[in-house]
Amino acid sequence: MDGLQTIDARETAGREFRYFDFVMVAFVVILLLSNVIGAGKPALVDLPFIGPWPFGAGILFFPLSYLIGDILTEVYGYARARRCVWAGFAGLIFMAFMEQVVVALPPASGWTGQASYEYVFGKSIFVSPEAATGLRIILASITAFWVGEFANSFVLAKLKILTNGRMLWTRTVGSTVVAQGFDSLIFYPLAFYGMADWPAHQIGAVMLSQFVLKVSWEVLLTPVTYLVVNFLKRREGVDVYDRGTDFSPFKARL
Repeated sequence: MDGLQTIDARETAGREFRYFDFVMVAFVVILLLSNVIGAGKPALVDLPFIGPWPFGAGILFFPLSYLIGDILTEVYGYARARRCVWAGFAGLIFMAFMEQVVVALPPASGWTGQASYEYVFGKSIFVSPEAATGLRIILASITAFWVGEFANSFVLAKLKILTNGRMLWTRTVGSTVVAQGFDSLIFYPLAFYGMADWPAHQIGAVMLSQFVLKVSWEVLLTPVTYLVVNFLKRREGVDVYDRGTDFSPFKARL
């Protein structure tokens, strides 16, 4: 982009960015809310020429975390995106723990909302052994997120170097295809394989359907990605490339 200083990601260490904190907060908030609000609700819409189309409500917003992950890596580099992934990972762990504790706490006399809490968040493993199924789904979701987000950032950073910063859409869509592939391949088998009401063919069908929907959502949001990336790059004044970056997911250093 004209007028921007092209730098290697290692040169950003210690540098203050004007909007990084806001993007990081947006990433973590959308990640947590899409898991706690939308994950458990099946929705149904009547599409023209197609008819009734069922889908998980979380799919409307969870892919936004990948979109923001694209923006973080493209604008600020892999190392800062890595910090955001770990912040989101820690947030998911704490959220799952908090859900388990709050549901397990004995309700006050006369309070009638316990059944609703258990319906929304599931029974707590601390008081109900059969709640292990719900905990399995939570852990599968966290694992799939961790692998998928790091794959997303890695692929995008490498493609940016290969394309010399051109054709942003190739790396946002390409990284999403890889990341959502990992996400689906990890989550559904870990969460549902072996369950009586989840035969193997159904798991495969749902995996494929969710993968197509998530990637399609990313493609549709490509114009938004361009607008946000261009805005942030102009405001920050740099174009960051991950040349020489240590891509280990277990590093914290910029």
